Amino acid sequence: MRKAATLLNLICTTLFLSLLVLCLSPIDRDGRLTHRVARLWAKIHLRVSGIRVRAEGLERMERGPFIFMCNHSSALDIFALFSAIPHEFRWVAKRELFLIPFFGWALRRAGYIALERENPGKAVRAIKEAKSTAERQMSLVIFPEGTRSPDGTLLPFKRGGFFIALKTGLPILPVGIVGARLLQPRGSVLPRGAGDIHVIFGEAVCAQTKGKDEIRRLMGEVRRRIEGLCQGR
Repeated sequence: MRKAATLLNLICTTLFLSLLVLCLSPIDRDGRLTHRVARLWAKIHLRVSGIRVRAEGLERMERGPFIFMCNHSSALDIFALFSAIPHEFRWVAKRELFLIPFFGWALRRAGYIALERENPGKAVRAIKEAKSTAERQMSLVIFPEGTRSPDGTLLPFKRGGFFIALKTGLPILPVGIVGARLLQPRGSVLPRGAGDIHVIFGEAVCAQTKGKDEIRRLMGEVRRRIEGLCQGR
């Protein structure tokens, strides 16, 4: 019964709230109201699914904005981050998500940023959008792996998010998400059952220079910290 209720809720709320976002967009130029609707969407889904989100390290984000970089092994990661991050942010996500009818249109209207890794020209546009977002004191959220890990092991990181960090000057806040994969592994449409997801915020990592070597250093340091946040939980 819970799975049936979860599926029906997800379909109905996604469609209804996506349409609501599209209707609100003419009066919601900065996307702040849309972001609240998205948080509501996530919290409703988690509540109906019987999933609780436990956030740790919230004191580390007193001064922002940041680029949150997180491990990614479940569709629930998105819902958990909406629930756990208390202030305004925008997603930097792969372009394919923006092509989904209604949902993708709502992403674009909300001011989320599409990143095309195979198209350098479009990547430059994403960086400009990210800079504009940072100037409005809004954080960014990026999954540096670029896709979901099938077994929870961190996949190789993509360079795009770290290039954005250098260009915007925002500190990177590593985030470990634990428990989401067990509840809804890659390939699953719905959670397997009720449970807890832990979202752990680490210490910020700041760029020291602007060169290519700095991107490699940041990638290694952020990876090490995310692995540390997830270990032993």
